[in-house]
Amino acid sequence: MTVGETGRGLLELTRPVNVIAASVLTFIGSFVAGGVSEEPMAVVTAVAATGLAVGAGNAINDYFDREIDRINQPDRAIPRGAVSPRGALAFSVALFAGAIVLALTLPRLAIGIATVNLLALVAYTEFFKGLPGLGNALVAYLVGSTFLFGAAAIDGGEVGPAIVLFVLAAIATLTREIIKDVEDIEGDREEGLHTLPIAIGERRALATAAVLLVAAVVASPIPYLRAEFGVAYLLVVAPADAIMLVAAYESFENPTAGQSHLKYGMFLAALAFIVGRVALELSFSI
Repeated sequence: MTVGETGRGLLELTRPVNVIAASVLTFIGSFVAGGVSEEPMAVVTAVAATGLAVGAGNAINDYFDREIDRINQPDRAIPRGAVSPRGALAFSVALFAGAIVLALTLPRLAIGIATVNLLALVAYTEFFKGLPGLGNALVAYLVGSTFLFGAAAIDGGEVGPAIVLFVLAAIATLTREIIKDVEDIEGDREEGLHTLPIAIGERRALATAAVLLVAAVVASPIPYLRAEFGVAYLLVVAPADAIMLVAAYESFENPTAGQSHLKYGMFLAALAFIVGRVALELSFSI
């Protein structure tokens, strides 16, 4: 195995697309807290810490899943021999160490969030994956917390909108995770996993997901009602809500399409917070 192949294998372990996506979410959290112009170095540090932590979490998950992956995902880095199990573990530890060093330079709230998240990333595969609802809830928390971490990294930043974004993103992600489990129910049964649709049935799981999403949609105007954002926020979040509600309804007949369209609604909802912050900044400058 050449150095280049090993390097590609290590990069693959991190899931670069996931790393970039999580880093962007952290940036959005900092942005809505008003920290991009006020504390740019804190924003860079939070984004980098998020990227390292997500990469580390993905790498250690592949380490724990290596035996299952030899059957289900033989082309992944460890099963195909690009990276040894010991090498993957050491790489993950190094990334975690980098994330910890960066996080320790941030305010206390950010350090607290980082501590919880790092422990959750390590524990997910071994203790939570496949447990009915709990694994989904942990993934939902981790996705939503990237916004909160970005906001908490700004000392004295406006954390309120990021808290709402955290809650909405977590609920929407939980909904999508449940729908994905319905989509993957046959494979999960064969692997002996006990996901929510397996535990309570597909229709009940989808109904649970729909109720959660309706709750998130009902809560979405909170930043406007609290006068944290103006009408510009509502103009973008309203179609995002509509897309997500349609996606939840669609999932009862086509879970694959439903969870895919739900993702688009989630991205648009995140954009609503960016638009709301930009509009607020412009109103202050006039």
